[in-house]
Amino acid sequence: MSDADDPGSSELFLGRQPILDRSQQLLAYELLFRSGRRNVADVSDQVQATATVVTNAFSELAVGDALGPYRGFINVDREFLFSDMIELLPRDAVMLELLETIQPDAEVVARARELRNKGFQLALDDIVGLDASYDELLELVDVVKVDLQPLTDEQVRAIVARVKPTGAKLLAEKVDSREQMEFCRDLGFELFQGYYFAKPTIIAGKKLDHSQLALMRLTTLLLEDADTAELEKVFKQEPGLTVNLLRLTNSVASGVRTRITSLRHAITVLGRRQLQRWLQLLLFANQQTGAASPLLQLAATRGRLMELLADKLRGRAPELPEQAFMTGIMSLMPTLLSQRIEDILVQLPVAPAMAQALGDAREGQLGALLALAEASESGDCERIEALLPTLYGLNQTTLNNALSQALAWANNIGRDAGN
Repeated sequence: MSDADDPGSSELFLGRQPILDRSQQLLAYELLFRSGRRNVADVSDQVQATATVVTNAFSELAVGDALGPYRGFINVDREFLFSDMIELLPRDAVMLELLETIQPDAEVVARARELRNKGFQLALDDIVGLDASYDELLELVDVVKVDLQPLTDEQVRAIVARVKPTGAKLLAEKVDSREQMEFCRDLGFELFQGYYFAKPTIIAGKKLDHSQLALMRLTTLLLEDADTAELEKVFKQEPGLTVNLLRLTNSVASGVRTRITSLRHAITVLGRRQLQRWLQLLLFANQQTGAASPLLQLAATRGRLMELLADKLRGRAPELPEQAFMTGIMSLMPTLLSQRIEDILVQLPVAPAMAQALGDAREGQLGALLALAEASESGDCERIEALLPTLYGLNQTTLNNALSQALAWANNIGRDAGN
């Protein structure tokens, strides 16, 4: 029996999709676990494998730590719902999503009540209609996820009217447009998930303020190896940006133990490489509220994930990890700036390998790493399986460990940006 067929194997795919609140701030992730198993005939073995995959993720892969302040939504089928292993999960860190395939019979209602009494939070997944059979279960769940894709506006309104008296929160999933988001928000939905946010095009078209323009200018100066005096001159024109930079560089995520008190000190202690990545990440922060935006979380996670994976590649060039981090960050600049990547690259001189990776074809090692990061974000297991063999030295376990570390790093940045 191979490792992939071993129910105790730690080999799995881990993806995540962001869940946002009404103010469009990151609130949780839906975690997408896959064991990589194929044609499994014994259903009980599959349940064991699924349970082991999830519990291993929270122990060996430290996903609980990586989630930080964000709750993880986990899909649960009927067999897994009744598995004893479900109770090994950290109840304060997960939301159990009861799949739409689970019939709300007396046994399911009793199990839901038991888990709720033990401190678990529950959600109903992919709801497209609610009949009388859901009456008891609706009183026990914390969240009802409504699948917008097959529903008319009137059908959505009917579900909302049915859920509201129970006190459960409404989550709109598969939100593909601003119109859908605003429609659901007006109906009282509190949580949102979907392609529209994951990209996340919700902030596309925003005009850059002076601080962000200064960040772009500083990034260009660093890429051109400008003198420190030129960098300080730009900073002095943006006091708010200076304070924000000092706050972030003094955070636990920076890895710098010396307290940074001035711009020159920051440049000297951090070094230009580290300073450049902070400038890039600050571009994605919410400049109005100072809080971490969903785009900041995505940019930080993608850049760090690609850097960690690049470091594991066999026979890599020494500069590849740093280029991987920058490629991950820059891949989201079209969303931030509402510009084509080709137009952005004209303004920012980057290495040819980075430019090739950022093109639509995702060429070269950096392009494959970027494609792998994007597939991980969307939970596209088939794409992940196709890409891993092309990156010599990487495997499923390496990817998941790197993703856990990247999430933890990004969460530290999110907390410090919100202080």
